[in-house]
Amino acid sequence: MSIKFKNANVLNKDFEILKSKDLIVENNRIKTIRPTDASDDSNYDRVIDCNDNYLIPGIKNSHTHNAMVFLRSLSDDLPLHDWLKTYCFPNEAKLTDEDIYYFTTLGIMENLTSGVTGSMDMYKSNYTVAEASYKAGFRVNICDSITQFDKVIAPEEFYDKINNYKGDNGNIVKYTFGLHAEYTNNEEIMKMLSELTHKYKAEFYVHNSETKFEFDECKKRWDGLTPTQVFEKFGLYDFGGGGYHCVHIDDNDIEIFKKRNLTLVTCPGSNVKLASGIPRIKKFLDSGIKIAIGTDGPASNNAIDMFREMYLTTTLQKVTNNDPSALNPKEILKMVMVNGANCIGHKDADSLEEGKLADLVLIDVNKPNMQPRNSFINNLVYACGKQNVKLTMVDGKILYEDGKFFINEDENYIYKKCNELLHNLLNR
Repeated sequence: MSIKFKNANVLNKDFEILKSKDLIVENNRIKTIRPTDASDDSNYDRVIDCNDNYLIPGIKNSHTHNAMVFLRSLSDDLPLHDWLKTYCFPNEAKLTDEDIYYFTTLGIMENLTSGVTGSMDMYKSNYTVAEASYKAGFRVNICDSITQFDKVIAPEEFYDKINNYKGDNGNIVKYTFGLHAEYTNNEEIMKMLSELTHKYKAEFYVHNSETKFEFDECKKRWDGLTPTQVFEKFGLYDFGGGGYHCVHIDDNDIEIFKKRNLTLVTCPGSNVKLASGIPRIKKFLDSGIKIAIGTDGPASNNAIDMFREMYLTTTLQKVTNNDPSALNPKEILKMVMVNGANCIGHKDADSLEEGKLADLVLIDVNKPNMQPRNSFINNLVYACGKQNVKLTMVDGKILYEDGKFFINEDENYIYKKCNELLHNLLNR
């Protein structure tokens, strides 16, 4: 399959605009980026005239729980731990694999409308999440969410089978070792998982220091050790990885992040809505630590909208640092494109260059919010929204275009099915 995007402005790896270009996709890779010309279009399976709009690398959602769309707006305005115990955990215990498949598919659709070409999804029923993502053609890195309450704990099986799901060899679906959190696990599980990360020299990700309560209670349980220090104690971070949220982090934790080359995945929308706090992103950056961005789950957000997350990431740092220059748009784009690609395990999807994976987004600037054209880079972070996403391509395939989905499922059926499943679940 060959597709020609013509008359496009292309955002390159240095976050500069290459004007008036043709970008050629062949199979799942970018074959050529060249000046627009009047060459014959008949050699391509499809030609898309971008009409002077902008092609950007796919945005990566580095932490989400896609299937939690079923809890969207079901319960709001509560602290994290009350919300988890009262609403989330009891309802999640009722979920079937069928529920998770369709709710995950709905979450994938929402990601695509936000220009997201891949996510790191942490949820239950890993094989079901793998199947929903594989069928849709949406890149996913499934981060395990092990707790001590799970009936079945099989991380090595998941590592072997999901990283080659249906012979995919990690192209669309990947798996990463992970725990739900320190407070939902015990010493035995952490030792077991540490043995596996060492056996495979593999990365490890986990919810880390999301709330002050979590941070303080951990120190009580572990003789003054923070969650980061507990994971370090068990060698879980020896081969890299990172932490989700990391709102309440001390300077010793930052040193561990530096030593292990870890990534902090910030989820500002969820953290401010739950009043969990605002992490010291500027401090991490100044310490040379990589930052990626995620939406968290739509139960606590309540949207899967990476444009909103980009805006919040920079503006909240401006406020907490009392410095309007604290984070600039290019730093934010690096977080969601380059660091995000590294985080989800697809380094070849980090930029629009010849030979890279064809994960890209067409941004329509012919909308009021993107005019006048003073600075596309600034507009992309401060003004852009889902209404500007005209097309989302993953692995050389168009999965979303002009409000329509091409994910091997009928969108209206998905909406109807998810509402039926939710009704049944709440009445069990």
